[in-house]
Amino acid sequence: MRLFVTGVGGQLGHDVMNELARRGYNGFGSDVQDEYSGIQDGSAVTSMPYIGLDITNKDAVLAAVKEVTPDVIVHCAAWTNVDGAEDPEQKPLVHRINVEGTQNIADAAKIVDAKMIYLSTDYVFNGQGERPWQPDDKNYAPLNYYGQTKLEGELAVENTVDKYFIVRIAWVFGLNGNNFVKTMVNVGRTHNTVRVVNDQIGTPTYCYDLARLLVDMAETEKYGYYHATNEGEYISWYDFTCEIYKQAGIDTKVIPVTTEEYGLSVAARPFNSRLDRSKLIRAGFEPLPPWQDAVSRYLKEAKL
Repeated sequence: MRLFVTGVGGQLGHDVMNELARRGYNGFGSDVQDEYSGIQDGSAVTSMPYIGLDITNKDAVLAAVKEVTPDVIVHCAAWTNVDGAEDPEQKPLVHRINVEGTQNIADAAKIVDAKMIYLSTDYVFNGQGERPWQPDDKNYAPLNYYGQTKLEGELAVENTVDKYFIVRIAWVFGLNGNNFVKTMVNVGRTHNTVRVVNDQIGTPTYCYDLARLLVDMAETEKYGYYHATNEGEYISWYDFTCEIYKQAGIDTKVIPVTTEEYGLSVAARPFNSRLDRSKLIRAGFEPLPPWQDAVSRYLKEAKL
């Protein structure tokens, strides 16, 4: 099986490429930089074929995909700076990457008859209530521009290709890049106290675990919408931080605050990011391990 992976300079794309190598698949990585720009950790991603590609360039996307002729395209590339996406000067670029770029990938996937896996987000929903969001819920109403563009990306995929997996994730952390876990460990080691919101509820997603699931999906024809975060109870960012510090041996005092009290975000954040993951089990996929276990493995792997 040949797979074309976008965004391999980021957290998830890096782990997807390494998972492909572990299984002996032919993985072709791409990102906007001319050369691979992720961590040089000696893993397989640094030695696998790489294509510098701007996904907003429709002709370049089609040429690259035709050259690789993949069986599956895993589309990880995206604008993910949620607050930055609210900048009026950046919005056209955010749209080009998250919407037009995704449309370009979907068009190419259709032409070469490849399966497509698109990574989306809990931010496509309005974040209200307490009921966990179901994969096939359609009452979207995203609160911020990032969420709106990711929703438009979902619709571009659904309306273009038949063989698609749209996988919504949340609170992502992985080795290749910055994330909440790494940030909080660094803050905890330099501060006596830290304020963390306790009214936004969801579950984290460890890229290493997610990459395994995505390749599992690529091996099947069980298409559709899915939610994929690590297993375990729904928690707040405050709860998440407390567990990180407990496992990392950090005694910094964590102070719970409301989103309003925290007051530092430019973009509105959803209060309810509960994603129901049960469809994975019904479809026969192995769920991701509990998030506490994921934190433990990540802290060791990242040497934090």
